[in-house]
Amino acid sequence: MKKLNVILGLLALASIFGVEAQTPNRLFYNQPASKWVEALPIGNGRMGAMVYGGVTEDRIQFNEETLWTGEPHDYSNKGAYKFLPKIQQLLAEGKQQEADDLAAKEFMSEPLHQKAYQPFGDLILNFPGHGNYKNYKRVLDIDNAIATTSYAVDGVNYTREFLVSKPDDVIAIKITADQPGALQMSLGLNSAHYQKSVDTDYDQQVLFVNVAEGKMKGAAGMKVLSDGKIQPSYDKISVSGATTVTVYLGAYTNFVNFRDISDRPIRYVKSNLKQYPKYDYDEIKTKHIADYKNLYGRFQLEFGDNGRSNIPTNERIYKFWKDPDDPQFIAQYVQYARYLMISSSRPGGQPANLQGIWNKDLDPAWESKWTCNINAEMNYWPVELTNLSECHEPLFDLIGEVAQSGSIVAKEHYGSDGWVLHHNTDIWRGAAPINAANHGIWVTGGAWLCDHIWEHYKFTQDKEFLAEKYPIVRDAALFFTQHLIKDEKTGYLISSPSNSPEIGGLVAGPTMDHQLIRNLFNICIESSKILNTDKEFASKLKTMIPQIAPNQIGRLGQLQEWLEDKDDPEVKHRHVSHLWGVHPGSEINWEETPDLMKAARQSLIFRGDKGTGWSLGWKINFWSRFKDGNRTYKLIHMLLSPAEEPLREIAGGSYPNLFDAHPPFQIDGNFGGAAGIVEMLVQSHLDKIDLLPALPDKLADGSINGVCARGGFELSFSWKDGKLKQVNVLSKAGKKCVLKYGDKTIGFNTEKGKEYAFNGKLKKQ
Repeated sequence: MKKLNVILGLLALASIFGVEAQTPNRLFYNQPASKWVEALPIGNGRMGAMVYGGVTEDRIQFNEETLWTGEPHDYSNKGAYKFLPKIQQLLAEGKQQEADDLAAKEFMSEPLHQKAYQPFGDLILNFPGHGNYKNYKRVLDIDNAIATTSYAVDGVNYTREFLVSKPDDVIAIKITADQPGALQMSLGLNSAHYQKSVDTDYDQQVLFVNVAEGKMKGAAGMKVLSDGKIQPSYDKISVSGATTVTVYLGAYTNFVNFRDISDRPIRYVKSNLKQYPKYDYDEIKTKHIADYKNLYGRFQLEFGDNGRSNIPTNERIYKFWKDPDDPQFIAQYVQYARYLMISSSRPGGQPANLQGIWNKDLDPAWESKWTCNINAEMNYWPVELTNLSECHEPLFDLIGEVAQSGSIVAKEHYGSDGWVLHHNTDIWRGAAPINAANHGIWVTGGAWLCDHIWEHYKFTQDKEFLAEKYPIVRDAALFFTQHLIKDEKTGYLISSPSNSPEIGGLVAGPTMDHQLIRNLFNICIESSKILNTDKEFASKLKTMIPQIAPNQIGRLGQLQEWLEDKDDPEVKHRHVSHLWGVHPGSEINWEETPDLMKAARQSLIFRGDKGTGWSLGWKINFWSRFKDGNRTYKLIHMLLSPAEEPLREIAGGSYPNLFDAHPPFQIDGNFGGAAGIVEMLVQSHLDKIDLLPALPDKLADGSINGVCARGGFELSFSWKDGKLKQVNVLSKAGKKCVLKYGDKTIGFNTEKGKEYAFNGKLKKQ
């Protein structure tokens, strides 16, 4: 009866908002994957896998979130602070190269580079005699987080189903034939790591692969159950005369936390696999779907379906490039991003890295770390908006840990209290400047991460959370109260040394730094009021804010990227860092600073529309904030077009499995693009909820349910022919709500847990 009530409730919502039943969200293909960016991703936040869907041989390449190179390590350069005044002086004198040389020699991380996220292994399935197949299809069911491969051989239909369960913490695979005893296969484990071994427990019919990467060690185990004959050997398990084969795969490492790698992974593998067949596959699947839908099912987005949802995804991407009229594809892209987030970032684990939780390379691009001058933060832009607040928690855990290592870096590199993070961190929570001085010495990574703490509070109104995290935010601000120096030419307080990511080299006073520092100080001030604490420190920050170098409009009508008016309009760099105050910040906006908003828009026009995948994602958000829906749609078109098509003459886009292309794959574009699509429909960064602020012509009809807004509100609304039809507002915190639509605004007090309904003219119903 409860399930029936839920179904009836969804039907009622569909009736209220005048939309058809939801089109299933899925990726599907009529051939196996021939490469990694065609394979289908599955995950539970701790483990991830890529399913290729081969016929005679299938590869399931899997990851475990804590398998990294390296070991616990303090990256700080002891005594580097002694060289800070000289570096600052050289920059003040305009001697940029000399400052860079000194910083490169005396100020950088030890060692210079951080460590890399690793693949774990491969599960290989072999099916002899299946070469002559037909009716092939492989599908990723986004709505249920299940991948399937199906085909027919000699009149027998074969199906493989793949999922990664969070409740049971296992990769589960069910392989079936629709005729008794028709299934013959073998299964093996392997790994790309040089240090590896394969062992078999013949009694338990379990195969293990053990890997080592320096002091990091991992163990994975596979258990096979079947109604056929199971025959283990030293490196594989064979099955014959079967109708059903069920496989359970688990993987663990010796990682305990960023300072401790003393665990024994094999005991977890054995313990986890020992419980089967206590729980059968169908029970695991049922629990998996319920757990997944508890998160995924809170949010729906519909733009209508013009029939292209029946086109295989690889073909659909090409068709969208040629003719960008596929509204359901754009809605599905948002849901796919939510699927990827749920699959790669769950409470208690690591946050999504540059590739979420998926990686096939021992030497991945940019080590597949957390790049904190845009990419790590961009990953989390859609979580609060699209009702996945719990998925934010791993990032908060990272912030708390990197604040610990960052406090050592603050002392050793700057002689300052508080904590600092530069542009990258890894699982060992490195916080010192890495790689090269011309882009590695960027001091506001911690300031940006603290904005995520504030955003979580703004969306949830959770005072207990804010009180718990406030000391981290305060200490990040404390660092900057000591780090800012007075510029001799302007008299302003500036950040030095630093850079404007990742362009222009080592400089003093980049605009982005000052936007982030002002924002951080304001977060502390507001938190102090809310929590009734730390008033003296808040007063100090209030005094300092007007002294920080302000946003400036340059000679070309642009927002200056640096303290000096030296922007080159011909530079088409992927980073547009000085527009942080537009998005994800809010100090530059149409209502309070229209001149700066125009200047920021001019800067974005100069920088151009082309970009790598994540850069396109950021630009989608910018144009949404500029309230230019059709320009936003143009960027969406670019992001959802085929990345591997040479005729496009643009780096960014989407791979056949809809992974974002930097290139190579970086997941930030998936998340950033999804957030920007939702920003077209609702914005709440100015203490009001602006409905349909940047609706493009091609998305004239639609509905959205379960979208969240700052202030503790959840909304459902629909529109037709570009006009708002109806809006429902659920108040989760009992705060005052202000709705804005076009030139209409309505403010009203709310009660916690109560829902409010309005028509398209914002009149109560």
